[in-house]
Amino acid sequence: MYIKEIKARKIKDSRGEPTIEVTVNNQKASSPSGKSKGKYETPSFHINLNWNIEAINNLSIPFEIISFQDLRKLEFFITKKFKLRSAKQFGANALFALESAIFKALAKEQKKQLWQIINPKARTMPIPVGNAIGGGLHSEKQKNHPEFQEFLLIPNKSSIKDNVKIMNFIYDKLKRIIKTSSKNDEGAWRTSLSNEEILEILSKFKEINIGLDVAASSFYKNQEYIYKNKLLDRNSQIEYINSIIKDYNLLYVEDPLQEEDFNGFSKIRKSPPHLIVGDDLTATQISRLKKAISSHSINAMIIKPNQNGSLLELQEIFNICKKHNIKTIISHRSGETLDSALADYAFAFQADFIKTGISTKWRECKLKRLIEIENSLK
Repeated sequence: MYIKEIKARKIKDSRGEPTIEVTVNNQKASSPSGKSKGKYETPSFHINLNWNIEAINNLSIPFEIISFQDLRKLEFFITKKFKLRSAKQFGANALFALESAIFKALAKEQKKQLWQIINPKARTMPIPVGNAIGGGLHSEKQKNHPEFQEFLLIPNKSSIKDNVKIMNFIYDKLKRIIKTSSKNDEGAWRTSLSNEEILEILSKFKEINIGLDVAASSFYKNQEYIYKNKLLDRNSQIEYINSIIKDYNLLYVEDPLQEEDFNGFSKIRKSPPHLIVGDDLTATQISRLKKAISSHSINAMIIKPNQNGSLLELQEIFNICKKHNIKTIISHRSGETLDSALADYAFAFQADFIKTGISTKWRECKLKRLIEIENSLK
């Protein structure tokens, strides 16, 4: 496939903030934006959004793209053209949207689904992870909110359709139980209940497993974890997290400690039924993942395409995780777009889980796309 048309423009994400959309041969792709950003994630744009838009609009790619591995030529070309140390320096949002648009165009030309361009042998569907009740930075407009950022539903049915159905059922039921109609910027219910009160409610639902995104860096200051009713030092935070994992039989705990504490992560309870997940800790970067593996910090990892930018590096991250028995969770961002390609990437890279949220059109389009992929396999 030769690229006949390439253009970029500014669009708004689900929070109304600017991000980038790229069109290649009439196929559009866009990149989301994160609110809770890891210190080590790739910057979204090289200089700024406007610079990237102008750069892409003046980009002429002089070679043919026929397979996923041709990204090596593309990334080398971008590195040389813009005098960068690596293609990622072009900006994670810009690079990801550009590469994604190229492969949507290639899939269209070859009359294939997007995931088939990357991995035509993919067969196992990821398990959805849905943010049902929110706190932390995603609910900061509400004065009295839980410190933990996300309270997650993880269904265990045999099909995506059934998993989505049970998540929606419990999500709707929670609205009545916690008596709210207010949603945060990921579509999760806002509440003034405490962390433990929410976990107590969720533990009553036997149809799902419970997960947490603690996002501990967001309430860590001066070497303490700041809760409404207590201050915890590092060791006390480790004890507290281990106790709630045990008390509520949590399947999944993301970023239970601040993003520099690799050794502390290694002291959090990990076993096959308890996933300790790196997000801010690893920031979808290969170097951070390798450090987490050598430190025995995690047994699961969040992978956000626009935290890195390069689909080639994303593939390498998945390969490293599989080699070291690290479970993979491909994830949306809080400022989402209506691009559903995250579902194709989750399936193509054979992610163990996909974190998409539950409610709002920006989240639902990813879940609907998963169901479409599942139906196409029958």
